[in-house]
Amino acid sequence: MYCRTPRLAVVAMFTLNGALLGIWASRIPAIAANHSLTPNLLGLLLLCLAAGAIISFPLAGHMVDRFGAARVTRGIAVAYCAALIALGAAPNLPLLALFLFLFGMAHGSMDVAMNTWAAEVEKAAGKPIMTSFHAMFSLGAGLAAALGYAAIKAGIDVPLHFASASLLVGTSALAIASIPWVSPRSAHSNASLFAFPKGTLVFVGLTAFAAAMGEGAVADWGAVFLNGSIGTTEAQATLGYTAFSIAIFAMRLLGDRVIHRFGAQKTARASGSVALIGVLTVVGAQGLAVALLGFALMGLGYAVLFPLAFSRAAADPNTSPGRAIASVATLGYGGLLLGPPVIGFVAQAASLRFALLTLAALALLIIAFAPHLRKPQP
Repeated sequence: MYCRTPRLAVVAMFTLNGALLGIWASRIPAIAANHSLTPNLLGLLLLCLAAGAIISFPLAGHMVDRFGAARVTRGIAVAYCAALIALGAAPNLPLLALFLFLFGMAHGSMDVAMNTWAAEVEKAAGKPIMTSFHAMFSLGAGLAAALGYAAIKAGIDVPLHFASASLLVGTSALAIASIPWVSPRSAHSNASLFAFPKGTLVFVGLTAFAAAMGEGAVADWGAVFLNGSIGTTEAQATLGYTAFSIAIFAMRLLGDRVIHRFGAQKTARASGSVALIGVLTVVGAQGLAVALLGFALMGLGYAVLFPLAFSRAAADPNTSPGRAIASVATLGYGGLLLGPPVIGFVAQAASLRFALLTLAALALLIIAFAPHLRKPQP
């Protein structure tokens, strides 16, 4: 019999969040085919998901202040599972757009709440463990994408897949996360609804934006690229996000030790370089094996950039930790959620291969902004 701890509870929530996103990502080609979506129309629908998430950020922040991070995280997790079930059953485009908006709201608000809970647990632990939480998000996403491959091979349709997976993963994670934990609360918040970074934090936020845009692009367009540009089967197309997520997971398990040994600046510069090589490998790939190698390199490159950005924000001497993290998250999650629609619009105008080159330009920005991720000396 396992012992439920605060750390394990947060691990369960990060894993659930990643799993639900991975389930959705694994069936995007099927949903696009079922609704006869062009790249441009798919991009517009993904914009609905992005809009829902961005709207949810300030709302989730106020909910966390009022009710506590742990309680809000668990409540939103239930709504997130329900939104995925509804998404799979959407009978037409208007309802698909609505459910994507709600799915985006649930995803975005759970991100805010669970990261706040994670920060509380990290503070109580007295040592850096945030990267390990993000590793579990990646593990959940990768396993869900791999199970999506199995569901496709077994002939399970999208509605049944989404409903059964959401119920199974959701109930298991919530059972583990149902522990006594008292989060700090604030009846009133004087912070503005939208926190935007200032000074050096602008570069930190843009680094998070570039990394998150790459993650979002792989999640929402990786399978479409493999299926349409490489010519893989629908089942094989799920392997791109699987390779990407496994690489991120492995690197995040090692992330704290790598950063400790080489420092934030060198780690960020190397990460941007690896991401750049990965993007160019994917864009130039003509076969599945080379494309999977490229996706894995992208995962290795992006893995520690988000945790690095949050760590630098929390140490900023001119802004309180909470507001600094919120401002960086606004840019970061904006990249995660706004990036895929932008890729769709460029793909419609040119090609998906050409659209993915925007990620190469952003990788160069990561390399250039690496010095800003170094913590200021006390």
